[in-house]
Amino acid sequence: MTKTPDEAGLPGVPGRRMAHQSTTIGNRALHPSTLMMGYGYDPVLSEGSLKAPIFLTSTFVFESAAHGKRFFEGITGVRPGGAEGLVYSRFNGPDQEILEDRLALWDGAEDALVFSSGMSAIATLFLALVQPGDVIVHSAPLYAATETLIGRILGKFGVTWMDFPAGASRAEIEAVMAAAKAKGRVAAVYLESPANPTNALVDIEAVRAARDAVLASGDHVPPIAIDNTFLGPLWQRPLDHGADLVVYSLTKYVGGHSDLVAGAVLGTKAAINPIRSMRNTIGTITDPHTAWLILRSLETLELRMSRAGENAAKVCAMLRDHPKVERVGYLGFLEAGSRQADIYARHCSGGGSTFSLYLKGGEAEAFRFLDNLKLVKLAVSLGGTESLASHPAGMTHLSVPAARKQELGITDNLVRISIGVEHPDDLLADFEQALAAV
Repeated sequence: MTKTPDEAGLPGVPGRRMAHQSTTIGNRALHPSTLMMGYGYDPVLSEGSLKAPIFLTSTFVFESAAHGKRFFEGITGVRPGGAEGLVYSRFNGPDQEILEDRLALWDGAEDALVFSSGMSAIATLFLALVQPGDVIVHSAPLYAATETLIGRILGKFGVTWMDFPAGASRAEIEAVMAAAKAKGRVAAVYLESPANPTNALVDIEAVRAARDAVLASGDHVPPIAIDNTFLGPLWQRPLDHGADLVVYSLTKYVGGHSDLVAGAVLGTKAAINPIRSMRNTIGTITDPHTAWLILRSLETLELRMSRAGENAAKVCAMLRDHPKVERVGYLGFLEAGSRQADIYARHCSGGGSTFSLYLKGGEAEAFRFLDNLKLVKLAVSLGGTESLASHPAGMTHLSVPAARKQELGITDNLVRISIGVEHPDDLLADFEQALAAV
């Protein structure tokens, strides 16, 4: 952070969004992977430290009473846009602000907020947007905890929901939105693409067109938010295709080392402002140490995701032809000319490294496969440096009713796999020997 004058003409003090270095050299725009090394941080303000220190403090000293008032105007929403300086660690802090600056670069977002977990990001988003009696329109399937939040927790306050399949057409989406509008005020349109755990893609452009056609009249236009955890931020940029907000579990690829839990919401300033106000109130911001760890991880994000993506392509090529495999739900294998392939071509720049594996058989075969893996760890989560495998129907989506799981394609023979950065030959050997035991 640097010192610059603020809009009120007060003397410059360290504050939010005031340490932006140039993102260009001459006329050349620098890549996000380059800017991760120092963007948003001024070593001069931290005793020349090359890397940002961990700022373990609960509160910050104001330079003057006028500054304190000015900062609190932003915190309380009297003036939109958040604080222009550091106030209190429930609201902001140096590590969190530097992290938010850098995260925004990947998606081309105007603003970003970081949270204590992916679910706290999603919960804070919904609490900022919904009112009793509202309707949420969402794609399906969603992460089980997100479905629980919408259906069971928000449902206690009279919030209802309607959904459409991940691969739905614009006409199908419009029909669902029209039905939702007839029920009440639509608070938000919430997407997950690729869907967890089926890897089904949502047509963001079709959702935006449907929203604008059906729900954009009047004073309230429900924002489109999308969980981009499976492909972002390297292989998909939803803001470019019509989303207003992007949600991440930073625990996954962005953190990338299976040693932290955090979340983020990015988007336009107008869409972010109410979410910031809610975060300030309920205190769901991430802590300084976690923010610092993610800053470390951002420096290798492109390298890690690229290697994992290359590994996944090799593993999936082997699995697809294996006699004990029913099919592989990998984005690199979408049928040419299919709707999913069309969405992929328009929205995505890579197939990712998390995919669904459908074994021939049922739960018994899936369990034998999982129990015989040696290098690949049996654990939930994804996007780490290590490869992981889990059984969604019996683990992450266990709480989803059986009929709903069947409807969404979360079957007993489905295994979710996240490929890491190990040597691909070793991964292939592990999958071969585990399948031999099925």
